[in-house]
Amino acid sequence: MILFTNAKAGTHDAQTLDRVAALLRDAGREVTVCPCVAPDDLDEALDRDRKAVVVAAGGDGSINRLVSTLHRRGELDRAVGLLPMGTGNDLARNLGIPLDPDEAVRLLLDGGHRELDLIVDEDDRVTLNAVHVGIGASAAESATRFKKRLKAAAFPLGAIIAGLRHSGWRQRVEADGELVAEGKFLMVALSNAPGIAGGSAQLAADAHPGDGKLELVVSAATGPFARVAYALRLRDGSHRYRDDVLHTTARKVTISGQEFRSNSDGEVSGPYTSRTWTLHPGAWRLIAPPRPA
Repeated sequence: MILFTNAKAGTHDAQTLDRVAALLRDAGREVTVCPCVAPDDLDEALDRDRKAVVVAAGGDGSINRLVSTLHRRGELDRAVGLLPMGTGNDLARNLGIPLDPDEAVRLLLDGGHRELDLIVDEDDRVTLNAVHVGIGASAAESATRFKKRLKAAAFPLGAIIAGLRHSGWRQRVEADGELVAEGKFLMVALSNAPGIAGGSAQLAADAHPGDGKLELVVSAATGPFARVAYALRLRDGSHRYRDDVLHTTARKVTISGQEFRSNSDGEVSGPYTSRTWTLHPGAWRLIAPPRPA
């Protein structure tokens, strides 16, 4: 196994990683710890061993970086593992990967592989969990400065701040080549999994990362009271039953219109005036618990 980690991680993370590596070695696994600093560090480690199981030790940004690199290299057939050590850990929560390091090690040793879908945009940028346009991107930007101090609690705070600042964006939404919504929207989101924001919101309760479908949520809750009500119902997933929310499924989604920013797995990019995302079913393999019946 190769354990990839952020070389700038704190002392606590380094101690946890050392203990995890020792547990894996005690179980008979050959383990290499790769602290990544420069962009080429990950590629160089992958070049040295093309058969090893590759494990991201970190949060959603770390596992996204690893899978994005494998996608670029054409190596998505490699087995991937996740040791959750991030702030939100959305992918781990959605798949039932233990957040406790010792339990996560047991899964890495004994767990099976699940084939998971991949969301890819026109620039070949990869998303594993969800893409938010509008209030989702603004909330992520607002939460960034609180993450170090508040951890997962930074996400709902960021959402509150964003909700006070913005009332919506004028956009056009197409799903599988057909127009499904046009107007002023608070949020447009594509979800490959149910939970976002460190488990504080259930964006698409029916979503599964390997079901071959994108959950598309379009919210027109732009009024001041509607924004608050939408945010409250987003916590338990009941927002989809509101009259001002469209919820459907697709394999390809295009959003265009007023300049917007995009939040992909917690990383904000843009601004854009048009963006297209396509689902690639069963594109990669992750060591994870089996999908519940």
